[in-house]
Amino acid sequence: MKLYFASGNDHKRKELSRLLGGYELTLPKDEGIDFDPEETGSTFIENAVIKAEALYSIVHAPVIADDSGLSVDALGGAPGIHTARYGEEEAGRKLSDREKYMLLLRNMEGAEDRNAHFTTALCLILSKDRRIIIQETCEGSIALAPSGTNGFGYDPVFVIKEAGMISADLPEGDKDKYSHRGKAARLMKLILDRETGR
Repeated sequence: MKLYFASGNDHKRKELSRLLGGYELTLPKDEGIDFDPEETGSTFIENAVIKAEALYSIVHAPVIADDSGLSVDALGGAPGIHTARYGEEEAGRKLSDREKYMLLLRNMEGAEDRNAHFTTALCLILSKDRRIIIQETCEGSIALAPSGTNGFGYDPVFVIKEAGMISADLPEGDKDKYSHRGKAARLMKLILDRETGR
């Protein structure tokens, strides 16, 4: 089955393909498709569906999309669906991963409640009237200082509750076992395997 991934991010493609057990994912840009839908949803699921539907309307073939983010209790659930662009509106420019997680730490100075969780929503559209949506979380907390070199995004400041370690300190395979995206992808793989007869 040819499976399109509603993203422009090669890093995400590589990670999701690995998590799905090696399904080859085709990005819109691989075929010269201009793809940048406006994510107007108020939830991770809504934004994953928006991306999947937008690409499906172009390719009319199986499409998978994801929307993920970090929700911090002390910040009222922020950055939430704005995780990827956290702080950029105020800065007026794109921020590096380090700039974003250091901003998060500054915004949490003095906060006693450091509980947080990551969420991933996956939307698979197989045909016009067949779609599967899976949402999973990874519970944890925000560290007082960054640590580790593995992973990306907010991994250096996110303590995975189940592992008792900062995400960026975990080897890649161990992180997959606990991560929100890993949990969601394992469930989605079962569905893809059934559809492809693997």
